[in-house]
Amino acid sequence: MFESKSRIPPAISLVASALGLSFATSSTLDYAAHLDRGLHDLHCSFVPGAGPTEAAEACRTAMYSPYAAFFRDKYWGGIPISLFALGSFTFFAGFALYLLLAGARAPRRAVGFFTVVAITPLLASAVMGTISAVELGSFCKTCVGIYISSFLLALGALLGALGLRRADGDERPRGSWLVPAAFLPALGAVSLVPAAVYASSMPDHRPYLDKCGTLKKEAEAGDALAKITGKRPVKKATFFEDPLCPTCRAFHQRLRAEGVLDRLDVQLALFPLDSECNWMLSSAMHPGACTVSKAVICGKDRTQQLLEWAYDEQEALAKAGKLGTPTLRAVIEKRWGADLVTCIDSTETKQTLNKHLHFAAENAIAVSTPQVFLGKQRVCDEDTDMGLRFTLRHLSPELLP
Repeated sequence: MFESKSRIPPAISLVASALGLSFATSSTLDYAAHLDRGLHDLHCSFVPGAGPTEAAEACRTAMYSPYAAFFRDKYWGGIPISLFALGSFTFFAGFALYLLLAGARAPRRAVGFFTVVAITPLLASAVMGTISAVELGSFCKTCVGIYISSFLLALGALLGALGLRRADGDERPRGSWLVPAAFLPALGAVSLVPAAVYASSMPDHRPYLDKCGTLKKEAEAGDALAKITGKRPVKKATFFEDPLCPTCRAFHQRLRAEGVLDRLDVQLALFPLDSECNWMLSSAMHPGACTVSKAVICGKDRTQQLLEWAYDEQEALAKAGKLGTPTLRAVIEKRWGADLVTCIDSTETKQTLNKHLHFAAENAIAVSTPQVFLGKQRVCDEDTDMGLRFTLRHLSPELLP
């Protein structure tokens, strides 16, 4: 165990704070880069300061999730939670440096104060880690870097406090109660300042929200489109989706997490990015998507159940699709039975899917999914992820709880 005069515990906390500051800065820069409404690579690495990478699906999932930011209905994309981590790690780095330089001259109450507040990032990390495991089903490497930094910060602070308790004849000054009284508001201020600066400098996205076109041809009553009706529908919508499209899955999950799906009356046009059935493609982007789309059509009154199953099992279905149609059919039959597979092979189902594709062509839908329309108004692609809640607040406020 370290002695009370040891500088190792504050050194651990200082290194941990510097690591946390680096990870929080990378995360914040990634978030801010998307304010231009473009799509950018993310810094998603356990190595602080590592360059951006295209293989960052878990980090993008975390960034687009409702848990990544506050005030998303007031600001486009919201105020990223990483800003508060950035501010707090800056404070802890400064305080740990003070304890390191002061050594035995640092008051006992200053060490005690640091111990108490240095545990708070670990508690926040425990909450966010639980959300990542339970709600998102994946762990962002940058986020894990912050979790590890929080643990090391708390470890250094606790080791310093334990050293004080074991000290015999320690002449370290006790210090005044003014130390925590003064530094606690300072911690709050330093944590909030980055968020305040960010909010004050954000661009106004409202002029862009209704500039992405409208639905050229609405679906007619009794047509071939699938239906997904929420429990309390207040708005008609038209979705063009591919059940093997990861972006569609993420969009669907965001709608469900925001409580929006229950308020929509959706007409679903299946738009598989698979050249097996989609003549608009020269090669398959998502092999097997035609077969899975037919399965969703065959779901009839279980359309939503089939679609959400396809999203939940997307990795396994995509892998089976690459192995060939017989393998994919076997996976579907194992879960839904032989009758559904028979329906997939029927001429009627093939014709229905073809009508879905013609509906997409008639509306000049880009070969990209998802494509989303609220009423006749098309939602811009960039407003279906980070800016979703802000966009709904301005285009269809009745959809938000």
